[in-house]
Amino acid sequence: MSTREDVRNVAIIAHVDHGKTTIVDSMLKVAGEWTVKDDEVQDTVLDSDPIERERGITILAKCTSIKYKDHTINIVDTPGHADFGSEVERVLKMVDSAILMVDAAEGPMPQTRFVLRKALELGLNPIVVINKMDKPQANASKAIDDIFELFMKLGATDRQLDFPIFYASGREGWASTKIDAKGTDVSPLLDGIIKYVPAPEADKDKHLQMQITMIDYNNFLGRVGIGRILNGSIKKGQTVLLVNKDGSTQAKAVKIEKFLGLTKVEVEEAWAGDIVSISGLEGLKVGDTICELEHPLPLEPLAIDEPTISMDFLVNDSPFAGREGKFLTSRHLKARLEKEAQTNVGLKVEELEGEGRFKVSGRGELHLTVLIENMRREGFELAVSSPEVIFKEVDGKMCEPMEYLILDIDSDFQGVVFELIGKRSAQLENMVSEGKDHLRLEYVIPSRALIGFKNEFLTATKGTGIMHHSFYGYLPKADISSLRGNGVFIAMAPGKTTAYALHNLEDGGEMFVGPGEEVYEGMIVGQNSRERDLVVNPCKPKKLTNMRSKAADEALTLTPHRVMSLEQSVEYIAPDELVEITPTSLRLRKKILNALDRKRTARNERYEEAQLEERLED
Repeated sequence: MSTREDVRNVAIIAHVDHGKTTIVDSMLKVAGEWTVKDDEVQDTVLDSDPIERERGITILAKCTSIKYKDHTINIVDTPGHADFGSEVERVLKMVDSAILMVDAAEGPMPQTRFVLRKALELGLNPIVVINKMDKPQANASKAIDDIFELFMKLGATDRQLDFPIFYASGREGWASTKIDAKGTDVSPLLDGIIKYVPAPEADKDKHLQMQITMIDYNNFLGRVGIGRILNGSIKKGQTVLLVNKDGSTQAKAVKIEKFLGLTKVEVEEAWAGDIVSISGLEGLKVGDTICELEHPLPLEPLAIDEPTISMDFLVNDSPFAGREGKFLTSRHLKARLEKEAQTNVGLKVEELEGEGRFKVSGRGELHLTVLIENMRREGFELAVSSPEVIFKEVDGKMCEPMEYLILDIDSDFQGVVFELIGKRSAQLENMVSEGKDHLRLEYVIPSRALIGFKNEFLTATKGTGIMHHSFYGYLPKADISSLRGNGVFIAMAPGKTTAYALHNLEDGGEMFVGPGEEVYEGMIVGQNSRERDLVVNPCKPKKLTNMRSKAADEALTLTPHRVMSLEQSVEYIAPDELVEITPTSLRLRKKILNALDRKRTARNERYEEAQLEERLED
C-alpha cells in the first residue's frame, strides 16, 4: 500500500480543560500560521463560538493544518466534554494517531478514559503529552503511572503500551522530551508527530473514496462535508456519487478547500491522504461515501452513539409570550430544530402530537442546553420540560444509561457527600486519599441521578468540591426515589411582586424572584421548605391604615433571591413543570397554570391509576 510521506493526520484528545486548544495555539505560532490581529482574542483561537469562550470548553471538533519541515500536519481539535463524545469517535476515524493530553496535576479523568478507549479500539498508537507542567502541584511521574495503568485496564496492545511521552506547558508554549528540562517552544512535539505518527495510507491512482466525518453549513453553498480522502482524487466541479445505506445520489463538488492555519484555502484538486471540506453536495449526511459515478465503492457506515437523554421543546404559551423574542411560532421552532439536526448528528428531533411539540434527544444535559442557549441568543422564545433518560432493553432486562463519576473533596465533607450520593443508587468503584485533607471518590451512577446533583454537591462542599463524569454504558435500571424533596411556591394571580409579600413568604422557604418583578398565575416564585407545593400571593400589598405604630414603617430587609442559570433551571424542575426561555429571561412555571385545573388533572390521574390496578388484579 502506498503512503503520503509529506502528510501527517493527528487528533488531539483529552478530558475537558486539559489544554488541547491551548497547545494548538503554540503549534500555530511555531509554524508561522498565527494570523490573529492585536485587537482579536489571543488564546484558544479555535474556540471561536461565543459559548465556547464563555464556558472555556471545546464544543465542536475543528480542523487546522500547519506546514512544518516540508510536511503538512493536519490537526483536529476535539471536544473534551462527554456529551460531545460522538464527535471524538468520528474524528478518530480520519486520523492515523492521536495525541492524548493529560493534566500533570489531575492525571487521567473520566473523559480521558472515554476518548482513550475509542482510540485504542480503532488500533491507533497514541502519543502521550503531560501538559500543564508549569503548575506548582504538577506530579508528572504519578500521572504517567496512572496513564500506564489506564492503558492496561483498557486492554492496550504491547505496541500501544510503548507510547512516546512529551512534557509540555501549552500556556507557556513549550514542550520537551525530558521530565526535568523545560523546552523553548513546541518544536519537539511537532518533530515527535512527524516521527511517531504513521504516514497515511493513500493511493491517488485508485478510484475515489472519501467518507464524510463532520458537517458544517454555509448560507450560500449549503451543506459542507469534511473528511479525509482515502483513495483517488477529486476536482473542483466534478460530479460525484454520494453513497449510503439508503442508496445513492449524484452531486457536484462546487468548492474544495484545504485547511491552513486559521483559514481555508480553495484548491482545484485534492488527493488521497488530504483532509478537505467540500461544498455544494446537496443531501449530504455524516457517514456518506463520496465516489466516482462509474465506480461506487461505499465504505462501512460510521457508528454514531445513540442519545441517552431527551427533553420536550414546546412553543411558549405563557401569558408573557411574545414580549421579548422574535421567533415564537411552531413553524420557527420546527425549522430551527431541523436545521440543527442536519449538522449536529448526535441530536434526534421527533415531532409529537399537538401543535408546537417536539421531542429532542441528545447525548447529555449539556448537549441540549447548549442548543437551547444558542436558540435563545438568536431570539427564540420556547418552553422546555425536565430531562428524561432514555431506557432500552438489553438481554430482556430494562437498562438505563450510567455515568462514571469522579468527586474531589476535602475530607471534612466526606460524611455529607456519602449521604448525598447514597440515595442516588451509586456504586463506589474506588476511593483514594490524596494527602491528609483530600479524597478522590469514583462511582458508577445512573445518569438520571446526576440531574440536579451538581448544585447540591457544591452546596454540601461549600463550593470546594470538583466533579467530572462521562458516559459509562447501559446497566440494569436502578431504584431511585424522587430526588427533589421540596415543593414550590406558585403564584396565584398575575401582578407585580411586593417586598411586603416576599418578606412574609421568606419564612417558609427560598424565593426565586425579587420585589417589583412581574409574575403570572402558575409561575414558580420560590421553593417551599416543606414537601408539598403551595399556591401563594407574592403580589399582596400592605394595607393602608390611619393607625400609626413605632415599628410599622420600618424598612423591610429581604434575603437575596436565588438566580438560576439555564442548566440549573432545567435540572431543578419536576416532570409537571417547564422552563420558559426568552432572549432576556428564564422563568419556571407549571405545565398547567390554573390551580383548579391542576387539582382536577391530578385527581383524574389518580383515578386512572386506581382503575388500572383493579384491572391488573382481576
